[in-house]
Amino acid sequence: MTPASPDPGAAAAQAEPSPRAEPASRTELALCAGIPAYVSVRRPRRHRGIHSLRGKLTLANVGLLALGIIVATAVSLMGMRHYLLDQVDTELSKTRESLTGSRLTLHQIDSLTALAFVRERMVPGADRSDKPDSIFAAVDGHGTPLSVGGFKPTDIQRALVTAVDDPSALAHDPALHDTTVHGASYRVTGARLADGTYVLLAASTDALHKGIAKALKLDLGVGTLLLSLLAVLTMISVSRRMRPLEDMVETSSAIAEGDLTRRVPSSHHPTQEVEQLRLALNSMLHQVESAYRTRERSAAQLRRFVADASHELRTPLSAIRGYLQLYEKGMLLEPGERRRAWDRMNAEADRMGRLVDELLILARLDQSPELRFKNVDLSRLVRDAAEDLRAQQPGRPVTVGADGTLLVHADESGLRQVLGNLVANVRTHTPADVPVRLGLEREDGTVRLCVADQGPGLAEEDAARIFDRFFRAGGGAGSGLGMAIVQGVVAAHGGDVAVRTAPGAGLEVTVTLPTR
Repeated sequence: MTPASPDPGAAAAQAEPSPRAEPASRTELALCAGIPAYVSVRRPRRHRGIHSLRGKLTLANVGLLALGIIVATAVSLMGMRHYLLDQVDTELSKTRESLTGSRLTLHQIDSLTALAFVRERMVPGADRSDKPDSIFAAVDGHGTPLSVGGFKPTDIQRALVTAVDDPSALAHDPALHDTTVHGASYRVTGARLADGTYVLLAASTDALHKGIAKALKLDLGVGTLLLSLLAVLTMISVSRRMRPLEDMVETSSAIAEGDLTRRVPSSHHPTQEVEQLRLALNSMLHQVESAYRTRERSAAQLRRFVADASHELRTPLSAIRGYLQLYEKGMLLEPGERRRAWDRMNAEADRMGRLVDELLILARLDQSPELRFKNVDLSRLVRDAAEDLRAQQPGRPVTVGADGTLLVHADESGLRQVLGNLVANVRTHTPADVPVRLGLEREDGTVRLCVADQGPGLAEEDAARIFDRFFRAGGGAGSGLGMAIVQGVVAAHGGDVAVRTAPGAGLEVTVTLPTR
């Protein structure tokens, strides 16, 4: 009696379960998703010097105010000098006009008591200082100083005569001139008397210059105080206004270090532009975090998908390899054994072929394929699916609610794939005598296709993963790709798939498709 040969198919069935990817670290997931892992980032230091924006704004404000103070001070001092100098010139011009218009001689001026006022104010005896406020000097046609009222010319009068080069030209010039006498500034003019004598009249401008100097010192002191106050206030104000920008820098540095949940906080007194920037930056950060989380989940799903696909393909390959090894070693002696091995290898090859076909379908769906849309009678497709199910399982009660014609604009092969997978799911995971219902109805511009059975149903955690690739509730039969294909095809049509189930309450899958 030939000993029973080992069954490679049974050995393959007892293979270890599909390995599930262990929770990967953030760095591994980032590398798997094709994005760089986080690295340590040094936070930028806050610059407080003149090269910072705070320092530049402060310097700009102080510079503008300093320029304004300089211009205002220059204009005010020039205006004050012009006003005071005009007063001195007016008084000298009036005195010159009165002497010229009176047609007096020097002798008459000396003898007239009416000029006592002039003598008290302008003759040397009236002011004994070295720098009198006014100087009165008489000269002849040759520029020689003359005595006035019996007083000989003093040093200050001689200095005035020496400072004036041409008394005749000065007397005929209506404009007044500046001169310096004993180091003091004067405004000087001249008048010609009736006897040909010239009189020189000078008024001191030292008081005017001292007043302007005092005003300049006052302006400089006040300006310096204002500049210092402006610098302090600008630094305080800019620091408060720049706080949101510093928060943005801190938030960006924290995100660069890996904290994707950080957001830019709102300030107490935000400006419109900074607040708009904060909102835009937070919106961008939210999208960046969402994109990263999505890629992180995609990386984890990819790892799990590769592991599950490898396991699913390894099982039939292991069975085929086992039978080939038995054949090679001559252990399949009986024709029945060889026939059984041949049937098992064909079955495993078919299984592997179906798995590869389903993987190709999912790959095409992931690439957003171009579907061939046309008007399709969905009622006819539902009835065909029900007939196929009755032919495969004659003992199963099948109820169809799809009378008449219901046209949808869709890809017919894709809809047949959806119905075939839903019916195959019922046929595979429920007993052969469990009733099933296929319903179809139109509602608010959409079409709702419902496939419901009264089988054992699913737990809540299994229902949440029913559309995951290679997921099989309770380790059941099949490749675990059918519901994933259903979701992909429906999504390509712009529709939605919903599942309602509970343990012992059966499974109801509702497909909603747009009519157009």
